[in-house]
Amino acid sequence: MKLFLAFLLFPFFSNEDVHVDIIIRNGKILDGTGNSWYYGDVAIKDGRIVKIGKLPGFTGEKEIDATEMFVSPGFIDVHTHIEGDEILNPTADNFIYDGVTSVVTGNCGSSKVDLKKYFTMLDSMKLSVNVASLIGHNEVRKAVMGTANRLPTAVELDSMKSLVEQAMKDGAAGISTGLIYIPGTYAKTYEVVELAKTAAAYNGVYASHIRDEADSVVPAIKEALHVGKEANMPVEISHFKLSGQQNWGRSTETLQLVRDARSQGIDVTIDQYPYTASSTSLSTLLPEWVLSDGHDSIVARLKRPAIRREVKNYMLAKLHRRGLKHFSFAMVASYKPDSTFNGKSIEEINVLKGRKHLAEVEAETIVKMMEKGGAGMVFHGMSEKDVKNIMKYPFSMFASDASIRIFNSGAPHPRGYGTNARVLAKYVRDEKVIGLEEAVRRMTSLPAQKFHLQDRGLLKEGYAADILVFNDKEVQDMSTFKRPHQYSRGFKYVLVNGKITVENGIHNRTRNGNTWRSGG
Repeated sequence: MKLFLAFLLFPFFSNEDVHVDIIIRNGKILDGTGNSWYYGDVAIKDGRIVKIGKLPGFTGEKEIDATEMFVSPGFIDVHTHIEGDEILNPTADNFIYDGVTSVVTGNCGSSKVDLKKYFTMLDSMKLSVNVASLIGHNEVRKAVMGTANRLPTAVELDSMKSLVEQAMKDGAAGISTGLIYIPGTYAKTYEVVELAKTAAAYNGVYASHIRDEADSVVPAIKEALHVGKEANMPVEISHFKLSGQQNWGRSTETLQLVRDARSQGIDVTIDQYPYTASSTSLSTLLPEWVLSDGHDSIVARLKRPAIRREVKNYMLAKLHRRGLKHFSFAMVASYKPDSTFNGKSIEEINVLKGRKHLAEVEAETIVKMMEKGGAGMVFHGMSEKDVKNIMKYPFSMFASDASIRIFNSGAPHPRGYGTNARVLAKYVRDEKVIGLEEAVRRMTSLPAQKFHLQDRGLLKEGYAADILVFNDKEVQDMSTFKRPHQYSRGFKYVLVNGKITVENGIHNRTRNGNTWRSGG
């Protein structure tokens, strides 16, 4: 019986008179291992790769000529936030056009709590990309404690552990934290360790948006490493960076922490987006203590003159540490009360509103925006030298930290459209920071290995046929901060589970993605 099943899954093919669903011919095979490319054909049947090599006797229902192009595994984006937008845009065009065939969502402590229900919904509606999810610590804490700024009781901690355990049983890839966000920022390390141990029992990964990526980045990294060591589980440090001009150049120091941890036996890797701007909530500019217990409580605190003054002084002190005179680094991506703010800096908004051109007045504008619900922001504050230094580290992956984009909605960070194409165009082809084979390894087999996606990330017989055909001379990110809503170019064919999803550079609306459940 076992022999029969093996034959069905991995049938023996000679090179004579074999008919399959799709053959990709004459391509430069980049298998995802980091090894050098070689010429060959790829045969696909029933959603799987069945043969790679010179296949003159094979015929395909569909034949793709990949002459002078590269053939690689589909890219795996290990850090996304697709919850909610998958309903609005199930074809996930921004990811597909950027070569991404699989995403890991549920990052930064934010996920669906009932993953069984979520996966069932995704299975029924079908996306154009495959989806794995982490269970988010912030959502688990909210479900048990709301946004209270306090320690959990023993009963509450047990309730959180039960939610994490259920999520892992339902297929979560691990647990994520967002220790800069409410309410995760109120959690002490011991709480995170206890929940991480629960996820570790099910072979989960600990993925962390660490507690600080600026002045206190070193203790924040050490905390993530401590959690991994105590829970005996792999660690993924999300969007590894140095924020604020005062921290430029410290990537040498922070990378050394990661290298040292690996030498001590901690399975730690990192990911990054290839830009010098971040994107997150306006609320991160405010002190954490003012943000607890929901929006009404935040507004009530900010109405008190002493607190309002203290909050503004806190923001001005942070601005001073950056060495800046204005909040010019803070750009509005999405502000529901007034869409004319989108794409403008806090400094620009002040000028447009006829207010005094002073940082103190800009701080008041931020407070007023928070009173009306806050905003999505883009923060310019990283060094290109640090970005390149982090990129050279061999256990750093590429990730968009993005949602499924709704075309022409808001002024989002371009990373949601162009992360992978930007790496291949700017940092591989033009600036030669890393090599092509190495870049593809970081986009394919390394993330598959980290998140235990056993049949993804390589061009290998028996593996799922998530495949790209692209011209390395033409691949290009088009999205910019001024004009973000532009799809990447150069990926001529994109296959997801053996179905052509992009043909001759055009998304054909195919939705053949699957959900991936840990242990399933």
